[in-house]
Parts: sequence; C-alpha cells; structure tokens
Amino acid sequence: MFDPFFGPEAQYLCAAIAAALSSLAFFPYITDTLAGRTQPQRSSWLIWSVLSAISLASQWAEGAEASLLYAAIQCGGSVFIFCLATTRGAGTYAQGKDAAALFLAGCGLGLWLGTDNGAYALLISCAISLTAGVVTMAKALARPESETFAKWVIALLAACFALGSVGQIDPVLMIYPAYLFVLSAGVVLSILTGRLRARVLAEAA
Repeated sequence: MFDPFFGPEAQYLCAAIAAALSSLAFFPYITDTLAGRTQPQRSSWLIWSVLSAISLASQWAEGAEASLLYAAIQCGGSVFIFCLATTRGAGTYAQGKDAAALFLAGCGLGLWLGTDNGAYALLISCAISLTAGVVTMAKALARPESETFAKWVIALLAACFALGSVGQIDPVLMIYPAYLFVLSAGVVLSILTGRLRARVLAEAA
C-alpha cells in the first residue's frame, strides 16, 4: 500500500465530482437512444453490464471507499442502457465481432470464477471489457453519428476524477477508472476520426 497523495477530503470531493459527471454522461446517451439518434452496440453493453457488476464487487472486496460510488453508477448506467439496447440498439449477439467479443467475455468470466482474488477478478473483467470497447470503437469509426459524442467526453473527465478519488497509488483500485479512461478516450478518438474521414470523402465526391 502506498502513501496517500490526496487527503480524505480531496478524495471524497473527487469521488463526488466523478459520480456527478458519470451520471451526467449517461443522460445524453439515454435521451439520444430514446430519440433514435444513438444505437448502442448490444454485445458491448451486455458485456459492460455484467463486468461492471464484477468490477463493483471486486472493488468492494478490495476495500474501496470514496471511489466505490463511481463504480456503482457505472454499473447501474450500463445495465439501464443495455436494457434500452435490446430494442433500440445495433449489432447482434452471435455474428462477427459481436460473437467474438461475447466469447472472450465468457472466457474471462470462467477465469474470474476460478480465482478467489478480487484483484485478479478486476483485472480480468477490465481486460475483457476492452473487447466490448473495440466493437463499439469500430462502430463509431464506421458510423460516428451512431454514438453520442458528449457522453464519451464527459465519461473521460469522470474517469480522471475517479482516479483522483482513489487517493493513493494503489494499482488494484486504479485499474477500473484507468480502464474507463482508456475506453472513453478510444471511443472519442474513433468518433472524431470517423467524422474526419466522412468529411474528406464528402469533399472528394
């Protein structure tokens, strides 16, 4: 365990900001999904729903305190969006990249069930969650209009504050917010790249 670089007050402030931003990030995504402007990738949100629950349980087991609220909001928001995706989403569960991502997630769950170490479970869940991220990034690159840009930008900021809420250089507790930072940054870059490519193709036509 490393010495804290933030005191308890700063940790809880970062946690409160991270939780507020995380909640805010889900709002435009949900409204855009209900309006038909955004199509959540079904396999991605299924994986994120299951594995965010594992991450929440693992962080609880590892003694997370201030950072736990952020993980709980991520879990609840992911489950809610998956429910919307079942009727308003994109992609399948048994074809192409979707099937591959679900297969890898299943393998990860098997590994998780085989360990009684919360840190390993958290690392495995984050690694497998990235497979779901790759599927969503590919969709965002091909159809940037199918993702809500504001959601991922706000989620990126939330992950930064979530890292601060850990309050110390503890790799176990930092794994989940660090993963969400990488995921959000990847989707943001995919959307921007997809928009740039579409603009170049339109100008060349």
